[in-house]
Amino acid sequence: MNSQTEELYEAAIKVAKIAGEVTLKYFRKDLEIISKQDDSPVTVADREAEKAMRSFIMETFPEHGLIGEEFGSHNDKASVKWILDPIDGTVGFIHGIPLYTNLVGITVDDVPTVGVIHAPYMNELVAGATGVGAYFNDTKTSIRPCNSLANASMMTTDVQFFNTYGYKASFEHLLTKVKTHRTYGDAYGYLMVATGRADIMFDPDLKIWDAAALLPVIEQAGGSFTDLKGNARVDGDSGLACSPELKKELLHIFETHS
Repeated sequence: MNSQTEELYEAAIKVAKIAGEVTLKYFRKDLEIISKQDDSPVTVADREAEKAMRSFIMETFPEHGLIGEEFGSHNDKASVKWILDPIDGTVGFIHGIPLYTNLVGITVDDVPTVGVIHAPYMNELVAGATGVGAYFNDTKTSIRPCNSLANASMMTTDVQFFNTYGYKASFEHLLTKVKTHRTYGDAYGYLMVATGRADIMFDPDLKIWDAAALLPVIEQAGGSFTDLKGNARVDGDSGLACSPELKKELLHIFETHS
């Protein structure tokens, strides 16, 4: 790990924990729920957490760029960009479900380099960076070996999205192939894969602030992260995390069952 990556890795963990501290103050409290233009919900907790994240970054790294779900872009031409989702799983957060996360991703020259998935209520944090590996609460972590769908545990988020985005047949086919399936995934599902507690996590709809933290974490844990077409990118429109042994079969299912 070079010195820049080490500095960014440590700072990203701190930023995720800053967001966690803010969101915990609002968790399971009465909150005003606001509908954004795309009808997705947002709360004061989302906005205050992102403000705190951005404040730390802009004071510590004024030359860096920012992309945040709630407050947009800053310094777009910077070589280092922080990509923030203050609460991933806002719907669950609103309903008092403790599996929401704070996401921090960093790209260097547009290459995803650092990622942090922080579940503050669960006191779980997994972080990964190029040349570092992945760590779960400061202990090195990795995906678990799995080369058969029949032995795989699959996580998903909103089941209705598979119909909305054209993956209903793929999803229903996978349900007949995998050993177990659970929902309430959001980014916590990817944390489960990175820590060896699930084998597959996928979403038919992801934005860059959802995905930017995921790719470094999953890859550094020894897994594969791509969109549902097989491209290893964070600016696609979907996400799939799995063991490398399952990747080819899963992508074939998404391609042929539509």
